[in-house]
Amino acid sequence: MYYVYHIEGKKVGCTINPRERIENQQGYKTYTILAKTSCLNTASFLEIYYQKKYKYKIDKLNYKQLILKKMIHITRDTITLKKTNEKTLSGFEFPSFLEIDSDTINIDNTLIDWIKENNFKSQYNEERYVYKQSLLNFYNSSDKVIFDKIRDWAKNKGIFDKGDSKTQYIKLQEEAGELAKALLNKDREEIIDAIGDIVVVLTNLAHLENLKIEDCIDSAYNVIKDRQGKMHNGTFIKNK
Repeated sequence: MYYVYHIEGKKVGCTINPRERIENQQGYKTYTILAKTSCLNTASFLEIYYQKKYKYKIDKLNYKQLILKKMIHITRDTITLKKTNEKTLSGFEFPSFLEIDSDTINIDNTLIDWIKENNFKSQYNEERYVYKQSLLNFYNSSDKVIFDKIRDWAKNKGIFDKGDSKTQYIKLQEEAGELAKALLNKDREEIIDAIGDIVVVLTNLAHLENLKIEDCIDSAYNVIKDRQGKMHNGTFIKNK
């Protein structure tokens, strides 16, 4: 279980052991548990959310990135997944990004699947590794870098420097209205255009909130993936 905690006037953080981390290591006896979850992505998201809410300094690396950075070792030619073997690799929790040769590689389910199918056993132990250039070749040849392209475009257009979350939210409502109109008119081209515009706006809004849309999507998926329910009048209703 992951705990997001608040030491009033000091910080918001995340830990798996509040007593050891906060009381024994940091020396604070008074604190509040803001949230608890079994999902690492959700815990990392909430930590940043509450840091912003209570106006503390935002961590450069969120909780997930900080922990998992210690679990991956990158050399000139390889990327090793620490403390893994052929059996445990399937349960390995990947970080949301890697820094490779000054480039930021966003990790999503597509890349994770590729890693699980293209890894090798280390000659020194049971740990699994992939060849760095092969991973880069796959990453650069796939269309999953689209979010990076959107962010580059928004940066070049000055959206990140001169815009803010509120203006992007208003833009989101405009695009949602365009989608509603296209659906009513059964205009397929306009539906495609509106959905694409909504994704662009959400990508930019997430960035302005010091988030990555990829992490938001992963967090949402981890919440819904095991959800049970049924369809009713065209809508999925989750079980209570």
